[in-house]
Amino acid sequence: MTEAAVADASPTALAGAVRDAPFVRFVARDDGDALAAAGLLARALQDRDDPFQVRVAADPVTEAVAGAGSGAGAADADSADESDLTVSIGAGDGPHAIPGEGRPASTTAFAVARELGATPDPVLALAGVVAAGSIPGADGSGDALEAATQNGLVDRRPGVALPTADLADGLAASTLLRFPASGDPEEARATLAELELPAELDEDAHRRLASVVAVDAVAVADASERAVSSVERALRPYATPDGPFATVGGYADVLDALAHEAPGTGVALALADEPSDDLRTAALDGWRSHGLAAHRALDAATTGRYDGAFVVRVDADAAVLPTVARLARDFQSPEPVAIALAEEGGALAAAATEPVGLGDSLREVAGEVDGTGWGSPTRGAAAFDGDGTELVAALRSQL
Repeated sequence: MTEAAVADASPTALAGAVRDAPFVRFVARDDGDALAAAGLLARALQDRDDPFQVRVAADPVTEAVAGAGSGAGAADADSADESDLTVSIGAGDGPHAIPGEGRPASTTAFAVARELGATPDPVLALAGVVAAGSIPGADGSGDALEAATQNGLVDRRPGVALPTADLADGLAASTLLRFPASGDPEEARATLAELELPAELDEDAHRRLASVVAVDAVAVADASERAVSSVERALRPYATPDGPFATVGGYADVLDALAHEAPGTGVALALADEPSDDLRTAALDGWRSHGLAAHRALDAATTGRYDGAFVVRVDADAAVLPTVARLARDFQSPEPVAIALAEEGGALAAAATEPVGLGDSLREVAGEVDGTGWGSPTRGAAAFDGDGTELVAALRSQL
């Protein structure tokens, strides 16, 4: 099956199919938007006491959904039969899929949950929107932003979108931005010390912090032109006074990191109306580990620029590569496609600024070197046993 970008299924039709199914499997792509969408839909079924399972898959298009895997739910998959329903989130097409291309999957899931009679969490939906690379209120998320605003769940303010009140921790590990202190908590503390911020940040302090981050993100020698617009995602955040994390953007960052690094914890977080302290701590631990590893891998990377592609060769786990590729695309790459290659680990990830059929290309070229590729029009990954350089060259020729 190819990964074509298609219009999302009608929320009314999808809600009807979900409502009528005796058992529903939600298979979410490994990103924060799909994870948030799965959480919204699963919570709606929890409200109805309907059985379901949620799991995260790097390739939902072809991933077998039988078995518990990294999922969680109200019933075991062994209890399912041929009338059960599988909903692919963030990939695929058809009436029982929410593609997530062109429109965040979480906005569609928010509408479906409402059709199911639930009152979906608008903060979770907005976190999915930010994780998809959009902004609250855009790309169909106006209803979620309105619900969050009317209920006093969000409050826009100056500053930086972080998941925690610990600024040094947040700045060092955040993958919504990349600046000189990224990946280095001590340097982040030194940057904050120079600002002499008050213990309780007022609007002026938040504004000064955002200004330094914005300027430093584009002032580094290898910053791309896209760094200017990319860092804006992390600025002027929506604070969440009663949310599990300090801002909507910080929530998005945690979801996206967990989707790659610790999908079981990510599923538990997406399903939790009010995460316990232990779950929140585990989520932040996974986010911190992932973010620091991604930035440090980029710091030590060997880079190469080619026609249409920017390649970063890193020593990193496969779980970190999609984030490395995205950060390289947004803050370093002068080309429209960034490729992160961990040759010794036999893994590759790529991210593009526009739909270029990355998933289809990786499926084809990885198969030529006895590997496996997957992805969407704008992002993809591959696992292989052969020559990584050969795989990169084949992918470049496809693009």
